Amino acid sequence: MTTVSDFVIQRIREWGVSRVFGFPGDGIGEFDGALGKAERAGDGLEYVRPTHEEICALMATAHAKFTGEVGVCMATSSPGGFHMINGLYDAKMDNQPVVAIVGQQGLDAFGTSGQQESNLERTFSDVAVYVKTIVAPEQAQAVVDTAFRSARVHLGPAVIIIPHDVQGMEIEAPPRANWVSRSSAVAPSTAITPPEEDIIRAAGIINAGRKVTFMVGHGANGATDEVLEAARLAGAGIITALRGKQVVPADVPHHSQQLGLLGSLPSFNQMDDCDTLVLLGTNYPYAQFLPKTGQARAIQVDLKPEQMGLRYPTELNLWGDVKSTLAALIPHLEAKTDLSWQDKVAHEMVEWENEMEAQALLSYPDGVNPRRVYFELNKRLPPRAIVTADAGTTADWYGHHIRLQRGMMGDLSGRLATMLAAMPYAVAAKFAFSDRSVICTIGDGAFQMLGMNELITIKKYMNRWENPQLIIMVLHNNDLSQVSWEMRTEDANPVWETSQDVESVDYAGWAELLGFTGIRVTSDDDVAAAWDTAFATRGITLIDAHTSKNVPPLPPHITFEFAKNTAEALLKKDPFTLGVVRDSAEALVSEGVERVKGALHIGHDDDEKER
Repeated sequence: MTTVSDFVIQRIREWGVSRVFGFPGDGIGEFDGALGKAERAGDGLEYVRPTHEEICALMATAHAKFTGEVGVCMATSSPGGFHMINGLYDAKMDNQPVVAIVGQQGLDAFGTSGQQESNLERTFSDVAVYVKTIVAPEQAQAVVDTAFRSARVHLGPAVIIIPHDVQGMEIEAPPRANWVSRSSAVAPSTAITPPEEDIIRAAGIINAGRKVTFMVGHGANGATDEVLEAARLAGAGIITALRGKQVVPADVPHHSQQLGLLGSLPSFNQMDDCDTLVLLGTNYPYAQFLPKTGQARAIQVDLKPEQMGLRYPTELNLWGDVKSTLAALIPHLEAKTDLSWQDKVAHEMVEWENEMEAQALLSYPDGVNPRRVYFELNKRLPPRAIVTADAGTTADWYGHHIRLQRGMMGDLSGRLATMLAAMPYAVAAKFAFSDRSVICTIGDGAFQMLGMNELITIKKYMNRWENPQLIIMVLHNNDLSQVSWEMRTEDANPVWETSQDVESVDYAGWAELLGFTGIRVTSDDDVAAAWDTAFATRGITLIDAHTSKNVPPLPPHITFEFAKNTAEALLKKDPFTLGVVRDSAEALVSEGVERVKGALHIGHDDDEKER
């Protein structure tokens, strides 16, 4: 007998899925049993069971980000499904195709306030691009196929709910009958190219620009060559959104890395002075860093039409995927002969990289310089490495110091910016690319959430990996430091230790307890050796880096409001005033020295020197 569960498992395999991240429970029990039966028969899915349903959903999202495939997660009814929601919002807000399979109590329990029975369709209605309950076997094929198609086309999570009794019902091929849909497990093409007249119009706008800037996001993944060729012809400077970091190699001289609070000064200057802005696969959310209204003619290329023209008043919106659209656009672009704009970006990046190195080499009396940790990591990244960062100051240092070369990957929770994602992201990357070196960078606050638990998952599954090298670096400063700085700079509030303190834990000792290599870093002089040891270890290494909480994540352009709020917060008896003032002063002095050096050597114009 073939059950609904048997069919769903086979159908998702037909959709190209080979791995599911799941956590069992009685509401999904029949389906879980069918997974076990398929595994014993040798034709099942690889079933990865981490320690929490939220981790399952974050792993599925990370799988989609790193592979371009649909990520699949699974959980039991109400409590399991509710736990997954945060990870599904990560997929929604970063436009990733994920399918979640959620159990439910039996059909007769619907609407009766039974044990673990709730209105799951209503619960998931905001996060999901498609959510449907399978109430009869004849419906299963169409629901599964529609969920996968919706996830791929609408770039978001879809949810399939299967009541417990339906999971075990016998299923046959859908009949040719009224009310019964017979569907196919065929993915629609998303290689969409806009109409020729729009392509020609876009080329005209770019050709007319003298100071063209490309803003490149994760939606341009897979279009590296097209982005570089279009930028070459347009004489464009390139900025990447934080999630687009892997799209443009760091050794491209006119790539000024990220924009905004964790961005570079050259990217700030590009936005401040460009006359043409081309947004490629990005929904960059910080509009205050984009050009002034009316300053630049703007074009946006994206597969999410509802997000076009949303952050900046664009002149032309091209509904298409970046690779196909640029391939159509390139033949219409005229090669610029004046490359002074592009050269200016490249020169400024030399100055900026000198500044970042100077900042990284500063020493502080109250802990290791966290910048040093990332600076030394960046120098040692092996080919095809994968780096994950968490929400918080790890994202600042990742943006400022990590330079991904061609073939490397890196990612984090973007628009949702949820804490703890760096760990499930790293583990999911390891499952997808078990031959690669994976490095997780995470703060101690996030690590204490659910990250520590995932060392258990790693121990459970590491023998499956071709290359078991996985490095976890914990910034150990006993503080929710990103929030501490936001309290000061955004709200002029002093740090409130009751909310901000993170209990100190021997993270290296926890790793050693599980049989891994633990390294404690308590001095700047220890950082390089720690990374050397980690990369020489064929196994799991945790670097417990005791870093300063007072090193300021300085933006490239300090506004009056930023400075004023910070000063007011410190005057309100911030408990770390002395450390913050001392460490910020050192950083600012170093920053000023490097910018003066750069101006003297590179020959900025008077406006640049004043800025």
